[in-house]
Amino acid sequence: MTKSILTLDHGTWVEITLNRPDRLNAFNDEMHYALRAAIEAARDAGARAILLTGSGRGFCAGQDLGDRDPSKSDGPPDLGNTVRTFYAPLVRLIRSLKFPVICAVNGVAAGAGANLALACDLVLAGESAKFIQSFSKVGLIPDTGGSWHLPHLLGEARAKGLALTGEPLPAQKAADWGLIWKAYPDADLMEEARALAAKLANGPTLGLGLTKQTIQASATATLSDQLELEADAMKTCGESADYAEGVAAFLQKRAPVFQGK
Repeated sequence: MTKSILTLDHGTWVEITLNRPDRLNAFNDEMHYALRAAIEAARDAGARAILLTGSGRGFCAGQDLGDRDPSKSDGPPDLGNTVRTFYAPLVRLIRSLKFPVICAVNGVAAGAGANLALACDLVLAGESAKFIQSFSKVGLIPDTGGSWHLPHLLGEARAKGLALTGEPLPAQKAADWGLIWKAYPDADLMEEARALAAKLANGPTLGLGLTKQTIQASATATLSDQLELEADAMKTCGESADYAEGVAAFLQKRAPVFQGK
């Protein structure tokens, strides 16, 4: 049986690949469990970055609707339970990690697949990639954090436009709008993504993780609360071995060797 999730350990970072290419890497229950287990295993093994991508010609087409077809069950599926059991915990897990998660979108990212990408910290995409909020095509709402990330990243007008029409957003426009970090020629995507993952994983990942957490907290914090959070995070960073190494390397005019501690 083909594994629905592939993992490749690069030492300081882990590459995780969605691997149902015949279904455009659409999620079934097994792939949900396998992806969460792979992320947790990387975290528990001390990874300092994760790169998430897809196999074949697309990143992820979202939920495999064949597994949620009302005509094949005695009654309507409980999609709220699907969100609470699978998608919400996955987004919370990615956002809670104390290191960066990079997503390389190699083709179509639709529905929950698009919003899984947006839950990651840095999103790169091949120029042929498209982000599609396809929920409206089947009478659903953007889940997997989409109803939160879209307006926070793009504003209400663009968020509603994408969600209500389901129009594809090309990768370069997504980058121009600030929805993702960068778009690259398709042939360069994975090389650029792997280089970025390696760079971050070998950087001061304690500080990078706190940077991630403080920026995420700002969405619901007051300025006063955020200033306090910054002070607490700076205290932690200032006491770290990475800060001491960074200052020493700067003063000695050499490359730093960070440990993520």
